[in-house]
Amino acid sequence: MKKPLITFKDFTFQYHSQAEPTLHNIDLTIYEGEKVLIVGPSGSGKSTFAQCVNGLIPYSYEGKITGEVNIGDKKLTETSLVDLSFEVGTVLQDTDGQFIGLTVGEDVAFALENDEVSQTKMKEEVDHWTKIVGLNEFLHHRPQDLSGGQKQRVSMAGVLIDEAPILLFDEPLANLDPKAGKETIALIEEIHQKTETTILIIEHRLEDVLYRSVDRIIVFNEGRVVADLPADELLKTNILTNQGIREPLYITAMKYAGIDLETVLYLSNIEKVQAPNLKEQMENWMKNQVQISEKPVLPPLLTLENVTYQYNRNDRYVLNDVSVVFNRGEMLSIVGKNGAGKSTLSKAICGFVTPQSGKMSWLGEDLTQFSIKERADKIGFVMQNPNQMISKKMIFEEVALGLTLKGIPTEEIKERVEKVLKICGLYSFRHWPISALSFGQKKRVTIAAILVLEPEMIVLDEPTAGQDFKHYTEMMTFLEALNKLGVTIAMITHDMHLMLEYTDRALVLYNGEIIADTTPVNLLTDTGLVEQASLKETSLFTFAQHLGLEDPFLFTENFMTYDQEVRLK
Repeated sequence: MKKPLITFKDFTFQYHSQAEPTLHNIDLTIYEGEKVLIVGPSGSGKSTFAQCVNGLIPYSYEGKITGEVNIGDKKLTETSLVDLSFEVGTVLQDTDGQFIGLTVGEDVAFALENDEVSQTKMKEEVDHWTKIVGLNEFLHHRPQDLSGGQKQRVSMAGVLIDEAPILLFDEPLANLDPKAGKETIALIEEIHQKTETTILIIEHRLEDVLYRSVDRIIVFNEGRVVADLPADELLKTNILTNQGIREPLYITAMKYAGIDLETVLYLSNIEKVQAPNLKEQMENWMKNQVQISEKPVLPPLLTLENVTYQYNRNDRYVLNDVSVVFNRGEMLSIVGKNGAGKSTLSKAICGFVTPQSGKMSWLGEDLTQFSIKERADKIGFVMQNPNQMISKKMIFEEVALGLTLKGIPTEEIKERVEKVLKICGLYSFRHWPISALSFGQKKRVTIAAILVLEPEMIVLDEPTAGQDFKHYTEMMTFLEALNKLGVTIAMITHDMHLMLEYTDRALVLYNGEIIADTTPVNLLTDTGLVEQASLKETSLFTFAQHLGLEDPFLFTENFMTYDQEVRLK
């Protein structure tokens, strides 16, 4: 029988600054060698639970504790943070905040340097663990120069080298492109198999984590454990959707088709899933779906012709001869691997960088003649990292700042700011300091600060990163409503669900070039394009292929049309 490794006994925790406990009466045991996925909406207590496992609570974040937590044979409240660090290795969501060394090799070796391990032994260990994570050829590179997926691997090697019996991953997929995310989950599984380490993964992207099996899924909400079940059992219930967590799309498709999930085997494994008459039932459902209607032709708003940009003269072109038209009132996705040129394209549009050649025009006028302020009146830009946009201490002041600078009357500012804060799910926090917010909440503040200015076009860089499904849906519903008023919305995203569900057009960037301008369904059912652009084909297409449906492309397209109708109702 496996021995308990992490034990919570009637554990309650309340931060000093909070009126109510964040965790309530947690009774939970995680056993040696298990791989556990922890999910839940924002504010559900997942992160607080993780901080109790790695000792940040109570040593970095103080509060009132009742009950007991044991990590191995150590009591949480009686063991120092240093001693707990030998039991639990943590890979943070923000990998840049975890780097210490000037090179990959130095960073991975950091823990061993602290332990005064000999140089010979240190080099052997660094070589061993960088080979396992596939980075042994990058030992002399700066960690900051690597792609998002490679940075994640550096952090993993730096934690693995300590050989802690517990590995904790805090949203490891949040900043990764789909292919890098898939590789990360495969690597975590490989580490689990080779080292028999106990692994905890906290992640919003449940479907992506289930690319490899997990032993259990623990669902948190409002500081309590709502469910603790094997993946197959959990997916047969409505617990995920009831708690505001997105279930895999192929499971939603089975529900739409009236499949009794109790009859389904291997539900969490898309390549093995089976049930009596499953193929026939899915085909019958597909036959009854309405035909896809033609989309209206929209007038051009912003036109780019042969735009070229490089940061330094001898560098590669970050944008290479880019020509594209953004239409008034459309909603589109800009996708591609980390470093493909997506963010640089948005910076060029907003005037933050000046292309070396090419033309940009706004309704026929030369956009390059507009000042940044004039562009900002027309095009709002929401950056990926909210901390880079925030300049005020209080939420209301931050959202009101643009209107205040424009000299808008105080009463109108109050009315417009409160309206946007309600839409962004921030109204109850309007008098809070921004420093008290989570990363996801700060993101919504920056989006609110742009939306309140009512621009004609909005460019959002990873708008839903770090958002739970409830806030994701609220945000996207609001953006849809804005879009229906004629606002053009362009979203740089790694979220293939977002692209499929909310946009009608996808621009694919690769090495600074637009290699495809197509529909999301066309893109995610094109295996070659998916591979080249480091994306991930939709589970609907994989599911349809697994079942042997006659037209996996049409099945995917029909599902998305039907799903949009269901959500609109």
